[in-house]
Amino acid sequence: MKVSHRFVLLVIVAVLAADQVTKYLAVSRLTDALDGREGLARVTGFVTEQNLDNRPPPEDGSYRVLRPYRFIEDYWHFRYVENPGAAWGIFGDMPEGVRRLFFLVVSLVAMGFIFVMYRRTPMEQRLARVSLALVTGGALGNFVDRLLRGYVIDFIDWHWRNQPGMRWPTFNVADVAISVGVALLLLDSLRTAKTPNP
Repeated sequence: MKVSHRFVLLVIVAVLAADQVTKYLAVSRLTDALDGREGLARVTGFVTEQNLDNRPPPEDGSYRVLRPYRFIEDYWHFRYVENPGAAWGIFGDMPEGVRRLFFLVVSLVAMGFIFVMYRRTPMEQRLARVSLALVTGGALGNFVDRLLRGYVIDFIDWHWRNQPGMRWPTFNVADVAISVGVALLLLDSLRTAKTPNP
């Protein structure tokens, strides 16, 4: 059975939509940035409001209110974080202009590489094609953040009883899609390597 281009596109769009909707919910529920706004003003505020996590501290002293939510006490919280770097905040300390350009170029190169891999993957390799769609949707979700804001919105916070060194870096739905996609690609490559050629 083949995976159609439409299905792959649907997976990409679904991941991108889920990522952006959950980031909107993070801004609206975990910060005060959209308080008092209605309708379209909430959407434009989601796109335009910056520095919601107070890092660096605002020059005018008007700090944002952050409202973390404890989903499972001691293990899983939702908290708003702006990540200007890559995974684990790598390269987050680069000068902003250099960092923005660097991550935009890296994102475009990565998506181009994924597109080439997708084109070279036979239609019969369903798992590989769906995996690439997950990675693409996640990459696009974080790319949109970097393009609009210069940073990625993260909000899923896993930790073990707030013990030092027992906190996973805060992440988002796009990161989950990328991680699942890469894991499925590895699984597919192992499975394909074990399958004897006819």
